[in-house]
Amino acid sequence: MAATQEQYDVIVVGAGLAGLKAARELKAAGKSFLLVEARDRVGGRSKPGEIAGQVVDFGGQWVGPQQNLLLDEAEEMGVKTYPQYLEGQSVLDLDGTVRRYRGDIPNLSFLSLIELMRVEKRWSRESAQLPEGAPWLAKKADQWDAQTLESWILAHVKTKHARTFARVVSRAVFCAEPSQLSYLYFLEYLKQGHGLECLTGVKNGAQQDKFIGGAWQIPSRMAERVESHLLLGAPVHYVVQTADGVTLVTEKGTYQAKRLIMAVPPALAGRIKYNQPLPTRRDGLTQRMPMGSVIKIHVAYERPFWREAGLSGMATSNVRAFNVVFDHTQAGNDMGILVGFIDSRHALELSSYSEEQRRAGVIADLVHYFGEDAQNPIAYAENDWTADEWSRGCYVGTMAPGTLTNYGEALRQPCGRIHWAGTETATQWMGYLDGALQSGIRAAKEVIEADG
Repeated sequence: MAATQEQYDVIVVGAGLAGLKAARELKAAGKSFLLVEARDRVGGRSKPGEIAGQVVDFGGQWVGPQQNLLLDEAEEMGVKTYPQYLEGQSVLDLDGTVRRYRGDIPNLSFLSLIELMRVEKRWSRESAQLPEGAPWLAKKADQWDAQTLESWILAHVKTKHARTFARVVSRAVFCAEPSQLSYLYFLEYLKQGHGLECLTGVKNGAQQDKFIGGAWQIPSRMAERVESHLLLGAPVHYVVQTADGVTLVTEKGTYQAKRLIMAVPPALAGRIKYNQPLPTRRDGLTQRMPMGSVIKIHVAYERPFWREAGLSGMATSNVRAFNVVFDHTQAGNDMGILVGFIDSRHALELSSYSEEQRRAGVIADLVHYFGEDAQNPIAYAENDWTADEWSRGCYVGTMAPGTLTNYGEALRQPCGRIHWAGTETATQWMGYLDGALQSGIRAAKEVIEADG
């Protein structure tokens, strides 16, 4: 393929929120740029879907009051928020036994609750010891990075239900088993997300609000402001870097620039060929940050029957495949919608099933949580992120023991004229849309300052 005649100041690869934000920053700085995306849409891990005539988010959808970058971007794009429905009792299923509770405190034994409070305080204390943006420099970094979250739980958590709850946190937040996660990486994630209560909570937490019409509108409207510089359906095959610039070989042509911002997860960046081998740490990082495993599911009913029964629509389980559920009923509509996730090992297993088989299992789980009224939905819609060619999973790239201490320095470190963005590189709200925006701002600043 022949190269284009025009040479850009910067090429940005990946039109998720990170790439879109970087592009908007470059535009504001007067830089010429091209935004290249493999998919035929923008948004990355933010994606629109539909159920029973209603548009919903197949990707990220919640926002917490601490996520100022996302809230500011939404306001600028004219996308407003509304609160997650919380009224009534929530459901906790432990080992097949359904318990109901109100508020944020699950229905566990007194000893388990006391231990969970103690564990949460310890996690807060230890995560506070991590240097900003450089957890590998912590005094106990080697010790914490040498163990999994699971081995830490076995060594430090004694009561059965407190252990169970800690494992549920891993699956719900990371879409990964605690045996797959470095304890140091877990602490870093807690630090970036303002602690466990904020990460997992609704009121004053990361699930407090949703966006009217869907979060997917934010990247869609951001793209409208850089549309003339956007190239869709152009997977990148090869990156050629020289002392003077970079050349990008894509499915739709070859393009040249002074610098490149790679705004895709490390696992995907590692699948691209480079004429110069990436530095050892960066190359190793791309091999050691697998994506979490999750299938997101919406189920619609003629009415939100759970509300009539005094339930919030929230459910959590340590054994059921459809193990995290929220009310997603939209204001002004009589139809009721539940949204939830099959994650971690369940997602890995059920991804190979047919949609009909998954649907049957999901409905059975909802009946278990909410009763026989859940037996007859009017619509079902799912998005299997593990099967997405250009994500390879969701929500975020994870790290096993030894990754942060040996390869973490490469997360944001430029490789010559190649700069790195994406929510995995954030220093606040890694794994979230807010973190993606932060990374785009940082990467754009790097290239602007590099060339003046």
